[in-house]
Amino acid sequence: MADNAPPSPSPSVAARRSATLEDIAREAGVSISTVSRALNDSPSVKRRTKQQIWQIARAHDYEFRASMPSGPIGADATLAVVVPAPQARDSRVSDPFFLELLAGIAEAARERNADLIISHLSPRAGGDLDYAMSTSRATGAIFIGQSSLHHEFNALAARDNRFVVWGAEFPDAQYCVIGSDNLAGGRRATAHLARLGRRRILFLGDTEAPEAEQRLRGYRQALERADMPFDEALQLPAHFEVHSAEAAVRSAIARGLRFDAIFAASDLIAIGAIRALTRSGMRVPEDVSVVGYDNIPAARLVTPQLTTIDQDANMAGRMLVSKLIDKGDGPAISQRLETSLLIRESCGG
Repeated sequence: MADNAPPSPSPSVAARRSATLEDIAREAGVSISTVSRALNDSPSVKRRTKQQIWQIARAHDYEFRASMPSGPIGADATLAVVVPAPQARDSRVSDPFFLELLAGIAEAARERNADLIISHLSPRAGGDLDYAMSTSRATGAIFIGQSSLHHEFNALAARDNRFVVWGAEFPDAQYCVIGSDNLAGGRRATAHLARLGRRRILFLGDTEAPEAEQRLRGYRQALERADMPFDEALQLPAHFEVHSAEAAVRSAIARGLRFDAIFAASDLIAIGAIRALTRSGMRVPEDVSVVGYDNIPAARLVTPQLTTIDQDANMAGRMLVSKLIDKGDGPAISQRLETSLLIRESCGG
């Protein structure tokens, strides 16, 4: 009879199955009543104490989120938006494209009866990602950009798949990524400039950002297809903001660098480039054609109006929320958004 009995679970498994409030309290070094209040997200418990208790409860697979208030007005879910630590575009919450993306996320969350919180955390390493996921009371997290944490996100996905990422798609990604087709967007912008007869096309952007690096690869592919050589002198770094781009272009002009077109890795960079060109006495698009990337609202308001690669921020926000809420138990499937070229005045055709 004993020979046919199922094997006993290992001590660690048994401990995880039988975790009680007393067990969590003992490990956290607090009272049972404090654990109970923390698991119900009571404001009477200090934030760090709550995060410690949530982390312990999650480690023991203790089911506490069903009883925890999901939001101030009884939402079905709570989603956290997290922006990784400074690296090019990833760090700038005030970036107009980020604000458009956030608006899309917020609208989609409201339609799904989900609350949205903006995290104060700014992960810099794998341990920061683990901390963000294990201590958050949110149902799941949306990370805006990978920064340099692609491999860390892969490792995190093996332990916790309650997150999605807006960013660049990598062939070996083990986590769900929603992003535009940066390679195709870079090709499309550069090919259009080449069709206009431009032969000295400058790439302007900080390629430490994975998305910008893919746009650069698209730029180089388009040059090759147009039988135009790649010139390293025509690849200029610039952060994802106006003043950095303006300074980079003014410096290039002062050095005597010759170019007749600019493909900028973002619209903010493109706007900075146009400022530098006009202040240096050059005409856009007569002397230099300019194409940006993002289609932020300001692209239609500058003079001349900016030709740009459009990535649908509203659709992206909806996809991020849907992938997170509807994914089920397994990881959600990555998806790439198509891009389109919006031709306006800044390229001359």
